[in-house]
Amino acid sequence: MHGVIAMARRNGRNKGRKGSKGRGSVDLEQRARPTPERLRQAAGHWERGDTGQITLRDSPLERAHGRGVITREQYDAGVKYRHHWYHAGLADALGSADLNRIFATDVTGFSGMAKTEAQVFHRQRFRQAVTAVGEVGARVLDQCVCRELPLDQAGYTLGWGGKPQAISAATERLRAALDVLCRLWGIGG
Repeated sequence: MHGVIAMARRNGRNKGRKGSKGRGSVDLEQRARPTPERLRQAAGHWERGDTGQITLRDSPLERAHGRGVITREQYDAGVKYRHHWYHAGLADALGSADLNRIFATDVTGFSGMAKTEAQVFHRQRFRQAVTAVGEVGARVLDQCVCRELPLDQAGYTLGWGGKPQAISAATERLRAALDVLCRLWGIGG
């Protein structure tokens, strides 16, 4: 119990209690901002909005667009692809292991099936896009656009050993796949 009290004092949650030496509460806006270390890791790929809200722009798709590697139309196609992937329910669930339950699959939960008609719609559009771009293009899109892995890691999975070659190969596959999506969805001219 002593550890919880010490942690509360360090976090400033004991303000106003008798005998408390808390530093005061930190307002919600300050806690929600990225740390200086996280901003440094983003390497300048962030922007501050009108309200002071900081938005990180450091996914591989956004970095490629910011560097001029892909066009605005290709970027929009990538965002739409990610939108269909996420709303189809294909993103990994965020959660932790519940140690109080048995680790077994729930065969009655139909965990692989769409739960709503909206998920069915997004899965249809996603499958249509995957079929159009092909297996290799879909793999690069999945890694770089959906799972936000760096371009070099996508290139390594394509079989390239050196970092510059891996980045170059993944970039070319990414561009080609995004061009196919632009034509499929009628984005751009």
